[in-house]
Amino acid sequence: MNISRRSLITGAAAVAGAGLLAGCGNAASTNDSSTAGSTGSSATSSVELQVFAANSLEKAMPEVQALYTEKTGVTFADTQFKASGDLVEQLRAGAAADALITASKGTMDTAVEGKLVDDSTRTDMFTNDLVIIRAEGADVQVAAIEDVASIDGRIAIGDAKTVPAGKYANQALASVGLYTGTEGDDGGYAASIADKVALADKVGTAAKYVSTGDCVTGFVYSSDIYRYDGIEEAFVCPADSHKPIVYPGAVTASSDHADEAAKFLDFCLSDSGAQKVWAKYGFELSA
Repeated sequence: MNISRRSLITGAAAVAGAGLLAGCGNAASTNDSSTAGSTGSSATSSVELQVFAANSLEKAMPEVQALYTEKTGVTFADTQFKASGDLVEQLRAGAAADALITASKGTMDTAVEGKLVDDSTRTDMFTNDLVIIRAEGADVQVAAIEDVASIDGRIAIGDAKTVPAGKYANQALASVGLYTGTEGDDGGYAASIADKVALADKVGTAAKYVSTGDCVTGFVYSSDIYRYDGIEEAFVCPADSHKPIVYPGAVTASSDHADEAAKFLDFCLSDSGAQKVWAKYGFELSA
């Protein structure tokens, strides 16, 4: 399914402008009733799913979960939103969960290698862009990735050991000679920025560093512009400057509700209401 956030947002806006939301809502509910029927056929109100999801899904995921609960009766435990690497380590340490959604293929690969998820249920769910941000209204100009080296102030970057956004940022910096490794977690920063980098424990922390003025610029996902106040996009990193940003999802190997967890992951991608939520927060569905 290749539905971009731009097409979803544009389509929704056009419908609203024409005053046809009510009519379309009836049509959408008709389409989604079949989805609800199929997903809800074996799910009961007694089922509670535990989801581990990348930190960047913190705003969008609860809205989608609320839609799913309304349609199926399935409820959700306190969803864990953390750096993808931290979530994998929690599973490795024995934490109970039913579904895992990470912000990179690499972290999901690690989960597969550790037999922490059922590889047969793995699916690429969302894509994202890497952006350089500034504080809202700040007079900071970024016309290329290498400009961060000449800007006076600190640069917020997720710790690549656990934060996929940090790995993508380092890959982008490597593409212009400001980082020595190609993978994003296998090198060091160039002398021109080494003392300026402020490592963050998650992508949300990187956004906060910039919004509060602790850092002048930072690397986050485009979706973070939608979920954090006080920041704005200064530059979109070219797609070829880093590996594709893909969010894989999978049912965990230890899930007590594997069938229901798989149905929820499918709902995230197939339900029209869920698709609108992802688009609202800047996510694209993976092709």
